Order: sequence, then structure tokens, then C-alpha cells
Amino acid sequence: MKKLSDSLLILALVGLGVAGGYWLGHGGIGMSTADDGAKKERPALYWFDPMYPTQHFNAPGKSPFMDMQLVPKYVDGAQDASSVSVSPQLAQNLGMRTAVVVRERLPGGLDAVGSLGYNQRDIANLQARAAGFVERVYDRAPGDVLPAGAPLVDLLIPEWSAAQLEFVAVLAGGDSRLVQASRQRLQLLGMPEAVIAQVVKTRKVRPVLTLSTPIAGELQSLEVRAGMSVSAGMSLARINGLGSVWLDTSIPEAQATWVQVGAPVSVALSAYPGQTLAGKVVAVLPSVDPQNRTLTLRSQLPNPDGKLRPGMFASVRLADPDPSPRLLVPGEAVIRTGKRTLVMLAQDGGRYQPREIRIGRESAGRIEVLDGLSEGQKVVTSGQFLLDSEASLQGIVPTDEPMVPTASMAPSTPLTSMEGMK
Repeated sequence: MKKLSDSLLILALVGLGVAGGYWLGHGGIGMSTADDGAKKERPALYWFDPMYPTQHFNAPGKSPFMDMQLVPKYVDGAQDASSVSVSPQLAQNLGMRTAVVVRERLPGGLDAVGSLGYNQRDIANLQARAAGFVERVYDRAPGDVLPAGAPLVDLLIPEWSAAQLEFVAVLAGGDSRLVQASRQRLQLLGMPEAVIAQVVKTRKVRPVLTLSTPIAGELQSLEVRAGMSVSAGMSLARINGLGSVWLDTSIPEAQATWVQVGAPVSVALSAYPGQTLAGKVVAVLPSVDPQNRTLTLRSQLPNPDGKLRPGMFASVRLADPDPSPRLLVPGEAVIRTGKRTLVMLAQDGGRYQPREIRIGRESAGRIEVLDGLSEGQKVVTSGQFLLDSEASLQGIVPTDEPMVPTASMAPSTPLTSMEGMK
């Protein structure tokens, strides 16, 4: 009897399950049919693949990208199909903040770091004018800072002896044409005018030439020693002037619009705290560093007392070359995707629309907007990435103007890309 009662209980439960399933199944079908009918009453704006939301189609079908059906985007007359709706409570929970697009002067200037270097336009090379021998090297070494006219090397030039003896004999004869011809010969042999003048004055042969520094500056190289033989044109010494120095400053290539040749710069050195030096941009180097993507500005600073030493680091500030007002948004409101630049535009009724913009210069946390926004509009500065992700999932494409559904958007042929809707 116990086994019989258990069997009857199991059959009763199975019957109830079948009846409940029948009721739920009919109820579910009825609800699904109602939902499908409600969706069919709303016309679809377009169909899209959630994995490729920027590609729109004007008819249902299977996605050409993924093994799945296209998802419809329905037209809602009460809402704009090109924006995302967020309730005030959800916006408050997400901590969403907005800022107004303003037209003001871009604050501050451009701050960068540079290093001092030698002025490569202030260089003197000493060469031997004729073949000879080094008789004496003065007590000099590379790194010495020398005044102009400081002696470096005494050269004995045997070829000059015979030419000067002939010149002295011609001078004694008094024939002006012979004197002029002999003088030109001395010049062709590389004899300086100062040496020729001394021969004329003293009527004595001067085969030894003393090479001196033509400019004041640092002796960077001295290539001779006593007893060496030298040939004509051989480099003997190199001097770099220190009356002015170059300042090379690296700035990001995106800030190239800040640069103008002749623009003033303010320079501060850690070696001289509290002092500000003034200079100007003399050149913008034509190449960009391929590793750190920076552009090099070259400025020239006067150095009359020699306190600016090549190799020093400096803090550089460039003023804004164009102080006129412009449209500005906070830097945190801008979304850079790599292909385009977006902001989330706040609209009435809790709607947010992705808007593609074109940006310019950036300074002090604010970015110049060249195109895509108007003064007085509001952009989202906190939570904009969540809104952008939601817009992408819904297939909303950023445009300059909102999309307005029209009757011409009705389905026609399947899997046909909609022109003008990208």
C-alpha cells in the first residue's frame, strides 16, 4: 500500500507540473507575441552588429562580420535616436559632472626644459698657411678660456725666407712695379699683411709666424706639439666664442603651434635662483626626434660675463603667441580614441550625445576647440567614458548634427550599408 500511495503522489506532482508548464508556456507565448507586436509597431531606424556598431544596415539579416543576427535600432518619437538617456538618479550615482563651453583666452604659456650649448656660429679654426715646422707651443690646453690675440704657436716657414729677402732687395731698388709684384708674391705664399708690414718697416726677414686666437672664447682643440712639421691647410687649433650661447628646448610635436621664430623666451637656471634671463627663438630645427616625438627650438642668449656655461639645464617658458579668445573645454572632457576626438554633449531631458570635435592647443588643463561645439553648450567631464561605451553598444555614431529619422530610412534590401550614416 505504501508503494501505491507513493506512486499516486508522484503522478499527481507530474500532472501539476504539466499543467503549470502548459499555463506558463501559453502565458509566455502570449507576452512574447505582445512584445513582438509592440516592436513591430515601432519602425526600425537601422540594424547593426553590436560588435561593429558603427556599421549600419537598412534591413534585418545575418551579420557579415559575426555569426549572429543583426540587432534593430528602433525609432522613438519622444527621444533622439542619436543620444543616450540617463535618469537623474543614475547620473547622481555615477557622479556625472558637466562644464560649460566658454570663449576665453587660453591660460598660461608653454613650459619646457632645455639645455645650454655652444653657439656653433661663433667658431674660429686656425690653419697653417704654408708648410713649416713648429718651433714653439705656448702654455695652452683645451678648455682654456682665452682673450682675442692670445699667442698659441710659433711656426718656422723656410719658404718665406727667400721670398722676403727678394722683397727687401726690391724695396731697396725703389721700382714701384717690382715692389708691387714682389708684394703680391708674398701674399700668394700665405703671408699675412701684418708680417709684410713689419718687413717693410724693419727691412728684416721674418720667417717665423706666431698664430694667435682671432676671437675670445674657449680653446676646444690644439693639434700641434713642438718639433712637428705641418703642411699647408693643416688644422692647428679650434676656438669657440662664449659671447652668446644656444639654448635647445624640446617640446612635444603637438605643441608646434606655440612656436614662432623671433618669439621671446624666459629662462631660469638652477645655478642662479631668482634670476630670469630673456632670449628669443632663432630657429626651429626641421626634424622631430623619432623616439620621444619632440621638436627642438633653438634660442640665443647673450653671455657677456661668461656665467652661462654650455651643458647647464634651464627651465624655459614661451608666451602664447596668439592671446585672442577661443572656445575652451576642460581637458578631462575630451575622449581620444586614436582615430577621432569626442566629447559627450549634455542635452535637455537627461540626454547625452557623442559629438566629434577638432581640437587645437592645450594648456593648464584646458583645450582649444576648433570645430564641433558652440559657446554655452555643456560637456560631460566625469562619467563620459561610460556614456561613450553605452553609445557604442547602441550603435550611435558621433556626428556634428543629431540624426533625425525619416521615412526614407525604411527597410528595403537586406545587408545593404546605409550611405551617409557612418
